[in-house]
Amino acid sequence: MRIAVIGAGFAGVSAAKVLTQFGHDVTVYEKAPDIGGVWSASRRYPGLRTQNNKGTYCLSDQTMPRHYPQWLESAQVQEYLDGYVDRFGLRDRFRVSTTVISATLSEPDGAPSESDVTANPALRPVTWSVTAEGPEGVSTEEYDYLVSANGIFSAPSIPGWPGREAFEAAGGRLCAPGDVHSLDEVAGRDVLVVGYGKSACDVASAIAPVTGSATVIARKLLWKMPRHLGGAINYKFLMLTRLGEALFEYQRLQGVEAFLHGAGKPVRNSMLASLQAVATRQLKLKEYGLVPDGDFERIARSTVSLVSEGFFEAVQDGSLAVRRDTEIAELLVEDGRPAARLSDGSTVPADVIIAATGWRQDVPFLDADVQARLTDANGDFELYRFILPHEVPGLAFVGYNSSFFSPLSAEMASLYVAHVLDGAAELPPVPERREQVSARLRWMRDRTEGHHARGTNLIPFSMHNIDEIIEEMGLKLSRRQRVREWLLPPKPADYRWVTRRLLARRPRPAASAVPSGAGPRRAA
Repeated sequence: MRIAVIGAGFAGVSAAKVLTQFGHDVTVYEKAPDIGGVWSASRRYPGLRTQNNKGTYCLSDQTMPRHYPQWLESAQVQEYLDGYVDRFGLRDRFRVSTTVISATLSEPDGAPSESDVTANPALRPVTWSVTAEGPEGVSTEEYDYLVSANGIFSAPSIPGWPGREAFEAAGGRLCAPGDVHSLDEVAGRDVLVVGYGKSACDVASAIAPVTGSATVIARKLLWKMPRHLGGAINYKFLMLTRLGEALFEYQRLQGVEAFLHGAGKPVRNSMLASLQAVATRQLKLKEYGLVPDGDFERIARSTVSLVSEGFFEAVQDGSLAVRRDTEIAELLVEDGRPAARLSDGSTVPADVIIAATGWRQDVPFLDADVQARLTDANGDFELYRFILPHEVPGLAFVGYNSSFFSPLSAEMASLYVAHVLDGAAELPPVPERREQVSARLRWMRDRTEGHHARGTNLIPFSMHNIDEIIEEMGLKLSRRQRVREWLLPPKPADYRWVTRRLLARRPRPAASAVPSGAGPRRAA
């Protein structure tokens, strides 16, 4: 098939490599001038680092360089992806600095057969017309299949606070973290960072030493996990293992997990209470008045946030203030200077407001009709295994979930798409898939109190999803590997066998069946 992939982060790079490996003709569109997605130089903000250690944050067939630090800087992740593309000879498949304006679906005339609708709409023949604007202007090209790899962290969501026009006219700046590329942009200025998640705390701790004042505005505090608990135990042994994942109640419980959330729940509660006590003491949360509401179990309610380097040190030395349990009510001008009024009635100077207030999960290049077919009445994405829509043919999503192991999750999703396109998938009928996804969305909404990112929030159950994908492809992890991952973080390299096994069991195509096109069809 001729396949268009939109996005060139881990998901797009993985999709390009896997689908090319399975004999498809792939073109990747990326609006940024480089490969990297959230790690692109165009989105790099001060303090941006990975939450994963380098041993878990890579694809299965290429480890991170040994000389890289445990927690990677954004430029290093981008360099890794760039090198991956060259290693597998994919460079000419990428069109950077090219924005997809629209991807329009054309389906064949006539109603699909009952088997098409109930079994595998992914294989119904369709045409996608992709219109994009790049260095050479606007062009439209046709493909047989479309992979959306634009990610769930591609469009920042900035609140529509009243008073913005006057605020900006007085010289105030309102932006997302990815719009700040240099400390010089905030040096000597009064800066508010809105939010308390990873990006908020990363950028706040990085800019605090150079600003006139730096204040975090936190509507709700989140629990933070130290990189080394007690100054000794790397958090990867606590949260990035199957045991760490099992401490939180999954949709379906079996084996050890059923015990931990049944008869063994006192043991599980004691473990979480110990983590909470150590983190509270180590980070001096009581001393700073920054103990979050609720217990430590909420750390995995909608996200898990690792402590940003230097954050609490900046709080301690006074270069960074945290205003908890409040939010911006309006933007204004006070004594000729930009400022913000908070919901507690106070006013604070604000030359720059960095809104680390989350992301919009959307696919703006799809028309309204297709988008409506992707979501339920609540606006949540109905994607089977976070990959396949129920009834939109010729479309798949890769990397459309938040995962502890996002590179590996994207790679397994790419292999699942290749498996489906091989015609080897035994998918449940659409009504059954729809019920499964609806049940999952209800569970996600309940467990996250509505913070489920339109049905894309997978954390902390990354390995559960990977297991389900692998098993649905007719494969199974060895008992030895599964047991090892209970106490040690999964290594992506240990999953190379999935690609090898899928390729080995494919029937060899006749020579005439091998795709011979040199590229996508250009529309007349």
